[in-house]
Amino acid sequence: MYQMNRKEFQRLLKLASEQIPFGIYAIEKNDYAELMRERCESRSQFKQLRRNLKARGFKVYANGV
Repeated sequence: MYQMNRKEFQRLLKLASEQIPFGIYAIEKNDYAELMRERCESRSQFKQLRRNLKARGFKVYANGV
């Protein structure tokens, strides 16, 4: 577990978004954020994964079509 301020988190998100061209690279809920590396093979897989995370209350950071 690592703590950082919002500005540091935004910089880290920028780096993570460059590494995942099509998929989910981070989620956030309340004061908790987690980097992910979910690469998707299809648009339907991407939508389903994103929908599931949003249903659980997460803000989803993703690169998609």
